[in-house]
Amino acid sequence: MGTGKFTTATDSPYAEGKVSERALHFLKVLVERYIREGQPIGSRTLAKDTGLDLSPATVRNVMADLEDLGLIVSPHTSAGRVPTVAGYRLFVDSLLTVRPPSDDDIASLRTRFDVRMDPKSLIETASTLLSGITHLAGVVMLPRHERHAFRQIELLPLSDSRVLAILVTSEGEVHNRIVTTERVFTPSQLEQASNYLNRMFTGQDIKDVRKRLLDDLEHTHAHMDQMMRQALTLAQDVMASAESRDDCYIAGQTNLMEFGELASMDRLKQLFEAFNQKREILHILDRCIAADGVRIFIGEESGYGLLDDCSLVTTTYRVEDQVVGVLGVIGPTRMDYQRVIPIVDVTARLLSAALRQ
Repeated sequence: MGTGKFTTATDSPYAEGKVSERALHFLKVLVERYIREGQPIGSRTLAKDTGLDLSPATVRNVMADLEDLGLIVSPHTSAGRVPTVAGYRLFVDSLLTVRPPSDDDIASLRTRFDVRMDPKSLIETASTLLSGITHLAGVVMLPRHERHAFRQIELLPLSDSRVLAILVTSEGEVHNRIVTTERVFTPSQLEQASNYLNRMFTGQDIKDVRKRLLDDLEHTHAHMDQMMRQALTLAQDVMASAESRDDCYIAGQTNLMEFGELASMDRLKQLFEAFNQKREILHILDRCIAADGVRIFIGEESGYGLLDDCSLVTTTYRVEDQVVGVLGVIGPTRMDYQRVIPIVDVTARLLSAALRQ
């Protein structure tokens, strides 16, 4: 794989031709060294790395041009330069040479995807593998199905006034929910309620079932006895659990502690809070569902302030040629994009193949 274009979060304002070839070469060398070392790059170091026979004055002029364009910046504590978000964006869009995963990486990924695993185990495995191979945080969204139909519900008595509601969907997924009821029901009453619900809703879409349940509860008919009303309430609770199924597995969060720019206690606390809540990360992943190929958010491009010092590299995975989820990695903006991008892509392909079987 050579230099390539990727689906990006924003269009780079630096079209080809706006930056000189020499300046682009300097930017490429600077970004690659900064990704490796994480230290601001000085003019002398950069001149040596570029392999060009240029005077110190010429090097300084090129650096000044890049800085004027907003592609690099000098931290106040150092005379060296570091890439800006715009600099990374131009590097990723136009200068990146993607390295195919090594045979060892591919073999390691392939052997871990056991097709005998259930879907959730495969997804958890994918997030763990992504974090393990990239040394970043791996994230995989649970599959999303366009149609998620009600197959069967069973209500079973537990101790006191607690009831176990077991919902089975058309995809064979099982959702369990323990509900505390207003009264104690006998096993035969719960069986009668289960039969009533199955007769009413089998084969219908979960969203339609939940809407109908809410409507029935809001406009309860006079002839409906307390047990049937309670059955509707129980079903509504477990249906909400099944419908609110957007979730993701995140593995390897502690890998981010290895990067100095993310390692302060306040920064880590904010990041781990974001990982625990997941809501905003899921929102970002949701924006990638319709993307074609790898999508990359750099710094503030994600629109989520807690990830301003991070980048996300994502792509979709499929079942039967239908996009059902997104996976990727989260790491610092100076992540090794040329290695990470193909690993994310290969992992998505292997997960899709395993889910298909």
